[in-house]
Amino acid sequence: MAHHPKGDFDLARANWQRYGDASAERGAVEVAFVDDLIGLRNSADPQGPVLVFTQAEWDAFVAGARDGEFDLA
Repeated sequence: MAHHPKGDFDLARANWQRYGDASAERGAVEVAFVDDLIGLRNSADPQGPVLVFTQAEWDAFVAGARDGEFDLA
C-alpha cells in the first residue's frame, strides 16, 4: 500500500487501465481508480512511481487536457 498525504492508495486493489497505443518500450499512461483516489503511472515502469489524485484534482486535470491546456504546440 502506498501511503500518501491524500490517503492510502492500495496498489493491491488497483485495476490498471492502459490509455494510448505506445509501444511497450515507450510506455503508455495507465490509470486506476481505488476508492476515492485515482492513480496514474507509466506502463513501461509498473513498479515505478504512482501519481495520486483526489477526484477534484483528477476532474481539473481532465478538463485541462480537454481544453488543450497541456498541448505542446
